[in-house]
Amino acid sequence: MAGTINLRTANLPFSAIPHQSLLFTQYQNDPLSLTKYYPYAVAKPMDVASRIPDVLSNYTVNRAELCDALEQINRAAGSGERSLGNIHLLREPDTVAVVTGQQAGLFTGPLYTIYKALSAIKMAECLSKNGQKAVPVFWIATEDHDFKEVSTATVRGREGKLDEFAYRATESAATVPVGDIGIDDSISDVIDKLITSLPPTEFSVELKRLLTESYLDGEFFGKAFARLLAALFRDHGLILIDPLHAGVKKLAGPIYVKAIERSEAIVARLVERSRELISDGFHAQVLVEDDYFPLFWHTDGGERTALRNAGNGVYRSKADRREFTLAELGEIAGNEPSRFSPGVMLRPVVQDYLLPTICYFGGGAEVAYFAQNSEVYRILERPATTILHRQSFTIVEAKHGRTMEKFGLEFADLFNGRDDIRRRIVDEYLSPETPALFADVEERINTELNRLNRELSQVDPTLAENLATRRRKIIYHIAALRNKAYDAHVLRDETLSRQLDSMFDSLLPNGHLQERTLNIATFFNNYGPYFIEWMYAATDINERSHQIVYL
Repeated sequence: MAGTINLRTANLPFSAIPHQSLLFTQYQNDPLSLTKYYPYAVAKPMDVASRIPDVLSNYTVNRAELCDALEQINRAAGSGERSLGNIHLLREPDTVAVVTGQQAGLFTGPLYTIYKALSAIKMAECLSKNGQKAVPVFWIATEDHDFKEVSTATVRGREGKLDEFAYRATESAATVPVGDIGIDDSISDVIDKLITSLPPTEFSVELKRLLTESYLDGEFFGKAFARLLAALFRDHGLILIDPLHAGVKKLAGPIYVKAIERSEAIVARLVERSRELISDGFHAQVLVEDDYFPLFWHTDGGERTALRNAGNGVYRSKADRREFTLAELGEIAGNEPSRFSPGVMLRPVVQDYLLPTICYFGGGAEVAYFAQNSEVYRILERPATTILHRQSFTIVEAKHGRTMEKFGLEFADLFNGRDDIRRRIVDEYLSPETPALFADVEERINTELNRLNRELSQVDPTLAENLATRRRKIIYHIAALRNKAYDAHVLRDETLSRQLDSMFDSLLPNGHLQERTLNIATFFNNYGPYFIEWMYAATDINERSHQIVYL
């Protein structure tokens, strides 16, 4: 297969996609209108270059120690020479980082993980071509402890249907940071089943090799994720950072101490910011209550657990019930920073304290979070990072493109659901006389019921009320019969039925955008490493819409 392809694309504004938050869609449409919440918002991505002096002047972490840690992390992951070269460039005092990140999902998790990495890579290259020294960095969220959220991978199998595969860890996985969860030999069975579920192609052997060499018996979950991501982006210079690494943890100590010292101010301001968002017609993105604490505690047994303000100057760990004063927490953070990890409101500040971050690429929820945690930056006297939405794609393969073209469908039509599309196809292509027949029957029934209603109203008004109830039931059953007729028309054509089901499972799996469900294995199996290159070519940092890419 040739490595080049002509990509046809179409754009869809996020405001046309269901279930997007108002805050996010307004930020995408007009970021400068929200500078109250995003003080360093930019009109277009390359405008972040003007912030480089401010970022560099506020960066205080020892670059040599940071890059020593990054070199250890990336060599262990098998990162390519270009990534190691970028780490060397990051040692220079005038280099900035374009950052993104994601949880350590099984086999890299949903496709948006890949799109985040591509966004950071492309942005760093654009800045470099403009004369600024910039490198792409991927923050692997190994400290998170919701293993269930990262333990599955979904692919489109041989029959075009969705197949989900899960790695089952030990019971303790519910409270241990995902990066510290060990992998046993059962992972090979998961990989075998996933590969078997996919149609055999010229890239199946390479896909299995990548998964097998990354997810090894005896490896940790976070390191396996890093190994696979490094392999996929080996030629793109992506730097990986693991916040659980001892060298990274040590460097984070000072910002932990400062966050502990100012935790009461952080909580008070986050609560107030939530009120402001609601007052302005938005939603508070993260619920922050009065007993909230911005850091998690790691117990002697390795559990990651919430700290809560118990009152009277006492802070209590939820899991082991240990109690501390702020002074005690601050002292521990200074001496043993590995006993802590940041919560969602503090994590970006820690990340951008450790790295000279010029901008961060996140998803829609992350963009919304930044409206709250920009206040945490301010209280900790850090310049708030500019957040940009990652690239967003739906891949339409040729067979699904042909189905859509055959029935005059646009991608946005699919949001109406399978039933609506079935009705539309029956109405317009399979049996155009069916809707007319049902409409005629409904009209006749209503005409006769209206005549009956006039007569009954004169005899007894309660009979008319009873008729109104029965009318609704009659119309309901007629509509149900209409839907069954539509389904029957489609089912008579088994090929069409399979085509529609396969199209929805591919383009809108489980009713969600493709990038939020499907794993890269589906497309790597079909197109090999070319898929990464094609999506890199489609990545346009100035594009704020969702892109539909036709292969």
